[in-house]
Amino acid sequence: GEGEGDGTKITLITPPKAFNGTLRPYQVKGVSWLAYLSRFGFGACLADDMGLGKTVELIAFLLHVRENAAGQKRNLELGLNSGVESESGLDSGMGPNSDLNLDPTLLICPMSVVGNWQREVERFAPHLRVMIHHGTDRLAGSAFADEAERNDLVISTYSLAHRDCEVLSQVNWQHIVLDEAQNIKNPGAKQTQAIKRLKAGQMIALTGTPVENRLSELWSIMEFLNSGYLGSARSFRKNFAIPIEKYRDKGRAEVLRRIIQPFVLRRMKTDPTIIQDLPEKMELKVYHNLTNEQASLYEAVVDEMLDKIDNSEGIERKGLVLATLTRLKQICNHPALFLQDGSALSGRSGKLTRIEEMIDEVLAEGDKALIFTQFAGMGAMLRHHLQERFDCEVLFLHGGTPRKQREEIVRRFQEDRDGPPLFVLSLKAGGFGLNLTAANHVFHFDRWWNPAVENQATDRAFRIGQERNVFVHKFVCIGTLEERIDQMLEEKKELADAIVGAGEAWLTELSTSELKDIFTLSRDAACGGAGTETMAGGGQ
Repeated sequence: GEGEGDGTKITLITPPKAFNGTLRPYQVKGVSWLAYLSRFGFGACLADDMGLGKTVELIAFLLHVRENAAGQKRNLELGLNSGVESESGLDSGMGPNSDLNLDPTLLICPMSVVGNWQREVERFAPHLRVMIHHGTDRLAGSAFADEAERNDLVISTYSLAHRDCEVLSQVNWQHIVLDEAQNIKNPGAKQTQAIKRLKAGQMIALTGTPVENRLSELWSIMEFLNSGYLGSARSFRKNFAIPIEKYRDKGRAEVLRRIIQPFVLRRMKTDPTIIQDLPEKMELKVYHNLTNEQASLYEAVVDEMLDKIDNSEGIERKGLVLATLTRLKQICNHPALFLQDGSALSGRSGKLTRIEEMIDEVLAEGDKALIFTQFAGMGAMLRHHLQERFDCEVLFLHGGTPRKQREEIVRRFQEDRDGPPLFVLSLKAGGFGLNLTAANHVFHFDRWWNPAVENQATDRAFRIGQERNVFVHKFVCIGTLEERIDQMLEEKKELADAIVGAGEAWLTELSTSELKDIFTLSRDAACGGAGTETMAGGGQ
């Protein structure tokens, strides 16, 4: 059942009017389930598979809570008794103190997804007031509390939850939401303990990694959500973890499943009911920030190149525009790709950090993925880095791969059930004629600004013989040319269709001032650049 452990039927909510988009049927159920548990102040763990839209469900839930409170307030003002249901179909989405003086919600997430949350809220709930609590110039003391009270949602990171625990504790939070909640899997860690000290009306955990697989992790998340529900860590180990993990005790596993069922909602993308709700191909944008190193390299290249472009014309100018595009794309990928110096990769690229986290989930779910890049050098770096990071073989195909070897690589990926789960392709080489339906995730690590070429690559996995839904993840680096050009292509779909034959040459026809708009870094590009202000005007 949909979280109906106690036999209660959950009323489906009406999607909030302020939600700027359409919820799929299973997402409406997810929001309704969160709203149901919220009425009783119970903690909820939303553990849907990666790609099913946990972010969207949470945003819709926050809007629902606000709409509900507004409905109740209206009912009271009309002199009705508060037992009347508000029009969203659930009685109080909040507890008794619903005079739209709602407390803000605190969202704690990894640094790598702060920008993504910000963009998704702007897109689906433009009226929600968002404050980013991060960076060296972040607010402290009562200034933080005052600013937080003026916002609906405060976004911060795991490392700051520990460092700024006292600052965060001053505020009465409506909800505290942990994204990628596996970050509190270690109950002894200072970060986990700091987060568990924070108080709120309801705790919510979002995670895409199956909690059942690691029971100590499950205990830690459950202890955050509903403290004391699973007993002490010691008694949980004795009663559940050891019998289930060491002795494979099916009876204990079933008892545990029943105990946690009311508070954990996990839908898999393989569930028949989910498959019918999903399009066969899901295109998802992954927004991420530059590191400070990337941002300073980026600005230096823009300053140098715009000057040169302005003072050139004709074929020379076209060459300079394309060279600038290439350099900026390389920097968005990784400083080491741009510098060509063989330096270490870890911690220097927002994009690399994000793809590592996502691949972790792909592998945890037992899936296979294609990773496309247009730079053979980046492909080689990715292959090496991912092999080290995940301790598994990673296949790599590029323009120089001999045909015989190419056929063998494809065969291993397609046919070996236990073969390499990750396949890196340099885009032009991987774009044609290959059938790679063993993969159900496609990552476009960097973007080819020509939709036809990109779709051609995606269709390696999404084609006849593909029996599952395909998830296509397109990386967009916030505040850079990646985001601007992505917006241009989105706004001008017909333009996109018209330029299909032209590769990226269409960009060379733009005036210098148009190029300046596209190339110049906006102030929310780098991780540290967010500050604490409410950045409604994000990436102009």
